[in-house]
Amino acid sequence: MISAVSPKAAARVCDAARSRGKTIGLVPTMGALHEGHIKLISECRKQCSFLVVSIFVNPAQFGPKEDFASYPRNLKKDLRICRENGVDMVFTPSVKDMYPPDFETFIELEKLPGHLCGLKRPGHFRGVATVVLKLFNIINPDMAVFGKKDYQQLTVIKKMARDLNLRLRIKGVETVRTGSGLAVSSRNRYLSADELRRAALLRKSLEEGRLMASRGAAAADIKKRIREMLMPAGGKIDYVYVCDRESLEDIKEVKGKALIALAVKICPARLIDNIEIQGPARSASKK
Repeated sequence: MISAVSPKAAARVCDAARSRGKTIGLVPTMGALHEGHIKLISECRKQCSFLVVSIFVNPAQFGPKEDFASYPRNLKKDLRICRENGVDMVFTPSVKDMYPPDFETFIELEKLPGHLCGLKRPGHFRGVATVVLKLFNIINPDMAVFGKKDYQQLTVIKKMARDLNLRLRIKGVETVRTGSGLAVSSRNRYLSADELRRAALLRKSLEEGRLMASRGAAAADIKKRIREMLMPAGGKIDYVYVCDRESLEDIKEVKGKALIALAVKICPARLIDNIEIQGPARSASKK
């Protein structure tokens, strides 16, 4: 497994692999790798012959009171996981490599960040879009893989790729979950055993919302029921939305495909999750 630190070195390795006829796959991460990342690596490996994992805790996507300094970091373990799962190159740039002192160029979408997490985390998706585009430019992948747990992030990246005519495929991968249904996340390690047990209510409430949507419930009733179910978790509900899957705009009725997304802060961890839903099937018209 090759380890590259500087953007120039990473680009040189990827250019050489491409010249040998390899297809380049990229899994961007902030490290603290877990089962969810391993699934992303596995899915990317199925379709690419040269697999790159980037590990970079991106300061541009953290707000001033967020957990950038305390975000879990364990590079030694991350490298071992990458090696064991057949990664060809790990790219671990420094903050100075990615954001030199004279850096002043950022990527900002106008509408998509104005929903869900973007409402409480101003500037977050500007940081996400910027670092992801930088990684795309350095690695020049044929495909990049992201998890669906952060549905808004995936949507933002897909939109950026379409708008800027980027010549790569963006693939979303289903969320990996624990036995309780809780989405696997690097921030789960902030939680105690009791907090993890209570956090399982996130998935249970989303499943209830999906069932209600399939039976024709209004979005307002779905959101009310989810909030009721989340109360015993003891956390602070940041948001519960029923929205369009592409624009992420609120909807009042679930007539076709839609999304329920939520964010809940349980002690130090802000947990996000979502579920794709479908309105009631239309009955076939009588002849």
